Amino acid sequence: MIRVGITGQAGFVGSHLYNHLGLTPDKYKRIPFEDRFFSDSALLKSFVKQCDVIVHLAAMNRHPDPQVIYDTNIGLVKQLIDAMESEGVTPHVLFSSSTQEELDNLYGQSKKDGRELLEQWASRNNAPFSGLVVPNVYGEFSRPNYNTFIATFAHKLINGEQPQIITDSSVKLIYVGSLCKFIIGQFENKGVSRVNVPFDFERKVSSILSLFEQFNSLYANNGFIPNLADINEVNLFNTFRSYLDYKNKFPVKLVKHADDRGMFVETIKLGVGGQVSFSTTLPGITRGNHYHTRKIERFTVIRGKAKIQLRKIGSDEVMDFYLDGNEPSYVDMPVWYTHNITNIGDEELYTQFWINEWYNPEDGDTYFEEV
Repeated sequence: MIRVGITGQAGFVGSHLYNHLGLTPDKYKRIPFEDRFFSDSALLKSFVKQCDVIVHLAAMNRHPDPQVIYDTNIGLVKQLIDAMESEGVTPHVLFSSSTQEELDNLYGQSKKDGRELLEQWASRNNAPFSGLVVPNVYGEFSRPNYNTFIATFAHKLINGEQPQIITDSSVKLIYVGSLCKFIIGQFENKGVSRVNVPFDFERKVSSILSLFEQFNSLYANNGFIPNLADINEVNLFNTFRSYLDYKNKFPVKLVKHADDRGMFVETIKLGVGGQVSFSTTLPGITRGNHYHTRKIERFTVIRGKAKIQLRKIGSDEVMDFYLDGNEPSYVDMPVWYTHNITNIGDEELYTQFWINEWYNPEDGDTYFEEV
């Protein structure tokens, strides 16, 4: 059992890494961290004493005064070093640096100088250290106008705004899930090293915007699952849809065509293949109580009455959606949301399910947790 602490646990990458570690509780014990620990030396010292591995992610990315960014980030590194030296502990520290190390800006300089300070600490104390030079990271729940242009593009398009391209450069990108797996894979490394984290793909800013405009038109506005060329586009699509207002968007009512023969309803339009299935559920029965990290999934109620519940992992807020087969409608399942469906009617419930073709059941994408 490796005891892992994450400074910046509540941030974009930190929250994803914390959740990924929770997928294998037999291997990793998560040591909770709160930002207030940096304001209380006793709490910070207690934290470092409990850790075999510390992933130092806490940092300031943006501020009107670049010097504040530099001073803040260097100050956090020094506080971490002081706490470890005070307690005489030598956990394996992994430091999240940036490819901006090579650029002429104070944010990049703070990352480079912070990495070098931790290298010096590791050398003085014969401790393992990994300085991770990370490319541009994107993924679900990143903060618009702060973490990445991808979050900003998605947020603006979904809210009826038109994003502006400042520089149409070609950007090396890594999905936050890929980064988390890479970080975890470094835990047992020894020695002191500077590690260049590999990127998933490279794409121009304008190409990302064009793709997101398609997602917005096809999916956000019309419920059409777009054609997704590869796993990178699946990750971009899951990122895009994480900015939807799920409370107010779902359930989506479907067009019903009825005559003396019965009823016809088109439940899903696809630019990508996938698997369609259906289930029957007896009154009072609940199915689900699990979540996925990659799967794109749609539940459509075609007969009976159902309640679908969603809860984001790490949150206590539960969203309830009520669906009736007399007015067919669907709810899409976002990644990292545990979900279930309950038959709340008096008759058998008929539900149709669709999952995307990029999902591989052997990948272990389903994790059980109650809503």
